[in-house]
Amino acid sequence: MKVEFIFETSWEVCNKVGGIHTVISTKALNIVEAIGDNYILIGPDVWREDVTNPEFIPDESLFSEWKARAVSEGIRVKTGRWNIAGKPIVMLIDFTPYFGQQNEIFARFWETYKLDSITGQWDYIEPALFGYAAGKLIESFTSFYHEYHNIIAQFHEWMTGTGILYIEKWCPWIATSFTTHATVLGRSIAGNNRPLYSKMKEYNPIQVARESNVIAKLSLEKISATVADVFTTVSGITSNECSHFLGKDVDIITPNGFEDSFVPDGEQFESKRATARMKLRQVAEAVLGYSLPDDCIFIANSGRYEFRNKGVDVFIDSLGELNKDKTDKQCVAFILMPAYHKGPREDISNIL
Repeated sequence: MKVEFIFETSWEVCNKVGGIHTVISTKALNIVEAIGDNYILIGPDVWREDVTNPEFIPDESLFSEWKARAVSEGIRVKTGRWNIAGKPIVMLIDFTPYFGQQNEIFARFWETYKLDSITGQWDYIEPALFGYAAGKLIESFTSFYHEYHNIIAQFHEWMTGTGILYIEKWCPWIATSFTTHATVLGRSIAGNNRPLYSKMKEYNPIQVARESNVIAKLSLEKISATVADVFTTVSGITSNECSHFLGKDVDIITPNGFEDSFVPDGEQFESKRATARMKLRQVAEAVLGYSLPDDCIFIANSGRYEFRNKGVDVFIDSLGELNKDKTDKQCVAFILMPAYHKGPREDISNIL
C-alpha cells in the first residue's frame, strides 16, 4: 500500500536544539521529491514577542479554509515553509492555550492508557502539551480533508508521545510511527557518569527512573512505543536499550541518513568557512576585549545541552591539556550549545 500523506512531528522542527533538527531537515528534500506537498512537518511555535524565526517562511494562504475551522476548534497554527532544501510545508502550533488544562488532559490519558504524569515537572508538561496539540491538529486536518488516504503520522522522541496516544484514541484511521533517538533512562544513566552498555542488564528500569526523577518521561516513552503502530530507533545499540528499558523490541532500525545539499561545494565551502571564521573572531574579540592575531586557532563544539552525553567534559579536559603545551599560537574555544536564553547579549551586539 502506497503512503499518500505524511505528518512528521518533532520539538526540533524549525527549532534548532540538537541533532534531531539535522536528521529531519536533511532528509526532507528526498521526501518532498517523492510526495511533494503531501508531506507536512509540525513543530512548536516557540518564537515569541517581536523575534522572527529565521527558519520559518510564513504562508498564510496554505490550507486557509481548514485554518478557519481550526480556529473555531481552539487550534492556533501558523502555516508556511521550512527554509531548507526542498522547502517543505510546516505548521507551527501554539500549545500555550492548553496551559492550565494539563490536569484534565493528563487525567484522561491516565484513564485510557495509565500514563503516569503525576510527578512530571515543567520540562515534561510543556512538550507533552505540544504533542497533545499536534495530535489535535492532525485529527482536525484529516477530518476536514477527506480526500487524503493512507496517512502516516511520525513522532520523534517521548516529547511528542501524547500525540500518538491522542491519535490512537480519537482518529485510529491514521497509522502512527514512534521514533526514539535515545531512551530516557539511557540519557539519564550516561548523563550521571554511570556505566550504561556494560551494566545495562543490571539496571532495574523503575528504580533508575525513580533515582533520576524521570518516572513521567519513562511512562510516556514506554506507552508511546507500545501504542504506536510502528516503533523504530536509529541504531542497534539504542535498540538494545529499548528492549531492556521499555520492554518493547523495535519493529525496525532506521539509521540516520543525511542529504548532503546543506554542505557547500568547492569554492563556496571555502568562502563560507572564511565568513564563519571572521564571525567567530569578531565575537571572541568583543567578549575578550582585545584583538586576536591573524593565525589564531578557533575551535568550536556544539550540540544539545548535555554536559557528559555530548562530551563537553572531554572537550574542556582536552583544552586543559592543550593549555599545558607550549605553543606560539593563540587558541580560542567556543561551546555553542543553545539553552534557555533571551537572545544575544546587548553589550556584545552593540560592539558587533
